[in-house]
Amino acid sequence: MEEQNLQYKPENYMVLAIFCTVCCCLPAGIYSIVKANDVNTFYAMGRYQEALKASAEAKKWSIIGIIVSAVIWALYLLFYLVVFVFAYANNGI
Repeated sequence: MEEQNLQYKPENYMVLAIFCTVCCCLPAGIYSIVKANDVNTFYAMGRYQEALKASAEAKKWSIIGIIVSAVIWALYLLFYLVVFVFAYANNGI
């Protein structure tokens, strides 16, 4: 039990996970929230290595969700830009 007192609590990335869920990618965000919660649970139980793994997973899936969402939004905007330019070129809006 004294060994746990010497180890710092890993970052849980809960804020990043919630941001990912609300603004970006729901499935990856929900998984990130679950893993962020696991960090606190494992640390409280003294399972430090599992808390570190859960912390890394929460960060990884939050970033994956944000990147995937950014790529999808970029493609979405590019599609509408191309459609607008094509419509303008053909119809002279």
